[in-house]
Amino acid sequence: MTPERYRKFCEVLDKRQPDLTVLMDQVHKPHNISAIIRTCDAVGIHEIHTTQPKRSNRLYRRKSMGSHRWVNLQDHRSFEESATALKNRGFKLFTAHFSPDSIPYYDIDFTQPCAIVLGAEKDGVSPEAAALADQHMIIPMVGHVSSFNVSVAAAIILVEAQRQRMEKGLYNTRRLDDDTCRKTLFRWGYPELTRYCDERGLNYPEIDDKGQLIEPSLWYSQIRHSHT
Repeated sequence: MTPERYRKFCEVLDKRQPDLTVLMDQVHKPHNISAIIRTCDAVGIHEIHTTQPKRSNRLYRRKSMGSHRWVNLQDHRSFEESATALKNRGFKLFTAHFSPDSIPYYDIDFTQPCAIVLGAEKDGVSPEAAALADQHMIIPMVGHVSSFNVSVAAAIILVEAQRQRMEKGLYNTRRLDDDTCRKTLFRWGYPELTRYCDERGLNYPEIDDKGQLIEPSLWYSQIRHSHT
């Protein structure tokens, strides 16, 4: 990892928003998932959540999504599981869903810890997602079509969330904890070593303030010793 690349990674991490996330509820088309992940990275989201489609046991192929390397994906078996995990961390669930209680997305305060819940294009969010939402929201439309593509809707809402957070200064200081930053810098800078460590349950080696491995020969000798 070059010093320039390391500095770029640090600049990106300085603006990550640990209390803003997206929860995709039964979104299953790879191109939509990829586009949503790309937007999440662009607005500084560090981690997103997914529930798997009930209509199929086929999992989406992560290797087809170029931006997934920069954003952590947490998969959940059900919406209830994901909603409980987020609410236990103090997140509000703002769900894109048309109902009598829906309000325009720009009237929501996205500066508080929150998850933006999005459903598949044809079916929308599941009944569970609608029921567990803290607030339903819509994107007002005045044309013939009644809804946006889910990835377009995600971008519209997330850009508003970014605007609100920038006005409040939430991008001005690093908000991720030191351990998360350290591990993320290693994963971004050394993807092959990361894969090796993850597959074997090894701790990541330390890196210095220029992104270089600290005492790499010692770390490699420990690996060799573990295999003897």
